[in-house]
Amino acid sequence: MLDFDLAGVYEVETRTLNQAVKRNNTRFPVDFMFQLSEDEFENLTSQIVTSSWGGTRKLPFAFTEHGVTMLASVLRSEKAIEINIKIVRAFIALRQYALGYAELNQKLDTFMIDTNMQFNDIYQALTELAAKKEEDNKPRRPIGYNSPENDQL
Repeated sequence: MLDFDLAGVYEVETRTLNQAVKRNNTRFPVDFMFQLSEDEFENLTSQIVTSSWGGTRKLPFAFTEHGVTMLASVLRSEKAIEINIKIVRAFIALRQYALGYAELNQKLDTFMIDTNMQFNDIYQALTELAAKKEEDNKPRRPIGYNSPENDQL
C-alpha cells in the first residue's frame, strides 16, 4: 500500500506517517517498505486519473504487509493503536489455532501407530493361521482299523 493510502487508514497525515517512519527507520527494512521510482510512480499515475494542479511532490513509499503491521506499532493515532491491538489478537488466535492443530496432529500420529500395531498383530495371526491350514491339508492316516488298502496312503 502507498503511504498516502495508509495515512488515510491510520487517520494521520501523510507527512506524519513519513516522519514516524524516518524516526524509526531501523524498524523498516527493505522487505517492509521501499520508495517508488519515478518510472513506477509515473506508470501508477497514468493509470489513475488525477488533477493537474495537485498531487504529491515527493515519490511515495510503498509498504508490504510487514510494513503495514510495523506502522501500526510506531504511529500514535487512536486508529493505529486500535489496529495494532487487532493485529496482536489475530496473531494470538492464530497461535492458539496452530497449537490445537499440533495437538490434533499428535493424536492422529498416536492413533496411526496404535492402529498399525493392531493391524500388524492381526496380519501376523492370519499368516500363522494360513500356514497352519496348509499343514492341516496334508493327507492323514485314517483313524480306526487299518486295512491293507489304508497302509498305502
